[in-house]
Amino acid sequence: MEKITYEKSGVNIATADETKKEMAKYVNSDNNRVLNKVGAFASLYDIKFPQMKDPVLVLKTEEPGSKQKFAFKYNKIKNICYDMINHLTNDILVMGATPLTVQDAIICSKIEKDVVSQLVKYISQACKDNGSVLTGGETSEQPDVVEKGIYVLTSSIVGIVEKDEIVDGSKIEKGDVVIALPSNGIHTNGYSFIRMLMEQYPGIEEEKIEGETFIDIIMRSHTAYYNVLTPLFGNKSLRGMAHITGGGIKGNLNRILPENLSAEIDLTKIKVLPIFKFIKAKSGTDDEELLKTFNMGVGMTVVVEKGTEDKFLEHFKSLGTDAYVIGEIVDGDKTVQYTGNLIY
Repeated sequence: MEKITYEKSGVNIATADETKKEMAKYVNSDNNRVLNKVGAFASLYDIKFPQMKDPVLVLKTEEPGSKQKFAFKYNKIKNICYDMINHLTNDILVMGATPLTVQDAIICSKIEKDVVSQLVKYISQACKDNGSVLTGGETSEQPDVVEKGIYVLTSSIVGIVEKDEIVDGSKIEKGDVVIALPSNGIHTNGYSFIRMLMEQYPGIEEEKIEGETFIDIIMRSHTAYYNVLTPLFGNKSLRGMAHITGGGIKGNLNRILPENLSAEIDLTKIKVLPIFKFIKAKSGTDDEELLKTFNMGVGMTVVVEKGTEDKFLEHFKSLGTDAYVIGEIVDGDKTVQYTGNLIY
């Protein structure tokens, strides 16, 4: 009988240990709230916030979906790391939360040291760019569970907000204004649709849209809104924020509306990106379906007190974000209603 070893079963502990040493360069932090280093069984984080009266932790877990399969196929590892962390951070920013820490998980068939090191490097960089710190996580080899060459990523974030400064839409009033913050493309939702489109049109990845290839456009990293939103925290005229992900504007803005109010969105105001015009032409899909599947150029909606919208627009413009008004809050039933039609 052949001697059974862990390595013969597909798991190489020596390679994993070498990879962890490489990862430590990117995870070990000079953040004085992080009380231990890589190698401990768990991460320690000092949660004293004496400047806060009633701190509330905000928690979220995210994974970049089927886009990650494209990332490894087309060598867009950095992009997918920023996708995951930017999306994750955006989801707690809409609560008015300041990001603190991130824990990640990398699951694969076989650890490739160079690939895993790059993943951890870029995840850590993305965290720093979003005001948080990668404090650790898990790297797991699972041969025969995960297909060879595929990496499955996920991460969880912890943020913090003063209890009386939570932004949850509960203060939204009739007449409030809805501002759109632009996306840079597809972000991280709609890739099952994109995969079908690519199957129907072999070679589409190299087609050019305004001088850039289709694959490069769809693999742009999810827009981060950290730098433009955090300066607004504590502003009483900021009534609500909705991250536009799967389900589009209708399926996300409605989540923060009070029961007796609706949002009326003028589709003619939306600045539709060229990639969505291209997708519409290739797929023949109607606008209703596209609006359910994609953000169509709106990555974030911000609801502000009526009469203050110009100040908010000036703020966004000063930080290089071309924000614009797309609607208002009206009497209703916690739904989003569209008027007009998208203009391509």
